[in-house]
Amino acid sequence: MLALDTPSSYTQLLDAEPDTLLPPQPKSIRDTGLPQQLLVELAAKALYLGGKSHLPVLTTKLHLSINVLREVLDFMVAEHVAEVAWRGDSDIDVQYQLSSAGKQRVSAWLERCPYAGPAPVTLEAYRAMVERQALQAPPPGADELAAEFADDLLAPPVRHMLGAALYAGRSLLLHGPSGSGKSTLARRLGALLQGLVATPHAVVVGQDIVQVYDAAVHRAPSPRQARLAQPSPERRSSDARWVLCHRPVVALDASLEAAMLDLQRDAASGCYRAPPQMKANNGLLIVDDLGRQRMPAAELLNRFAQAQEAQRSLLSLAGSYHFHVPCRLRLVFVASLPPSALLDDAALRRAGYKIPVGALSAASYRTLLRQQCLSLGVAYDEAALRYLLDELHAGSGLPLLACYPREIAARVADFAGFTGQAARLSPATLDQAWISMFAGAGPRAEDDAMEPRVA
Repeated sequence: MLALDTPSSYTQLLDAEPDTLLPPQPKSIRDTGLPQQLLVELAAKALYLGGKSHLPVLTTKLHLSINVLREVLDFMVAEHVAEVAWRGDSDIDVQYQLSSAGKQRVSAWLERCPYAGPAPVTLEAYRAMVERQALQAPPPGADELAAEFADDLLAPPVRHMLGAALYAGRSLLLHGPSGSGKSTLARRLGALLQGLVATPHAVVVGQDIVQVYDAAVHRAPSPRQARLAQPSPERRSSDARWVLCHRPVVALDASLEAAMLDLQRDAASGCYRAPPQMKANNGLLIVDDLGRQRMPAAELLNRFAQAQEAQRSLLSLAGSYHFHVPCRLRLVFVASLPPSALLDDAALRRAGYKIPVGALSAASYRTLLRQQCLSLGVAYDEAALRYLLDELHAGSGLPLLACYPREIAARVADFAGFTGQAARLSPATLDQAWISMFAGAGPRAEDDAMEPRVA
């Protein structure tokens, strides 16, 4: 097998075409950077599971070019592992099947490693691609930040701190009361990550396969974006082992535990699943609800922050085999508890920018409520808004948090839909929404509020 850190001819081809997003299509086994035996086993498993197969069908299953597969299958025929079942008029109109000896051998291969998906790329090629794409990701500028937050609901000091943190590539800790919009803000930062990246279906490490591509994380580009990213006609086709996608955004919640940050063995597919920090390479990793995970907040922050600073993560396979993968991502922590209650001084220093996200101004709250009413088909009324601010919010002492406008407008629409009336803001409909949200929190008694006033 190839040494894991030795540059291959495939990586040299990748470096030779720096302007293309996807690597060139390998034309031979040597170009793939993979051992011949690995490709033989993958082809044999595909034939075993799919039965007699056309050559083009095998290329689709294994994501390898016809030239590479023909070389693999010729070797398998010569070694009596496979045989030609049928041959048509064209060079590619050929069907292959396993020989009797091949069926016996593939059983042992499946028992050792059931993986029968797309051919992987080498670890060395993966490392090179991630580093190359990290260098192609300039930080968002002031114009991009202003365009993303053009609704003007983000306070200028917060916007400036976000811009400085993104410019420096340092981690962020968004903190503030629950419902202030921190999680939404963190996800909107993902929209600032422009451009497409190439992600491999899988990576081979020694004798093991690590599945990297995740359709839930690695979103496909639009057809137009995909066409623009393809090699020009005079260049060779691209390597189908890589998937073109938007820069990934991975969000982790309170269910996170320490074991999830390392490789996870998937018995059904016979491979390892990449941990979240590996899936988030060249993108954004969000740790939401910091302090509610099944591991100490300081330990979690330190682990990610150290990997980001070192630009690599240490992973381990069964048998205590350790190896490094790049950690080239932007890192955002979100906490509803005060940072000093979660983290000691050393951990706080590792969180590059501590950015408070609090209540909205009255003007921003008004703007957001108008937007939500428009979105949900609720008639807006300025007098009703004043009642909401001066009576309900002021009377209860509840701050003007970003989560409230949509929830209030949605409940006004719910009550109107149930009664068959037009949905509109009024003191009466706001009372109904408020009681259903806060169990009577407000300036008037719950029993009185349950009797809606005539609007």
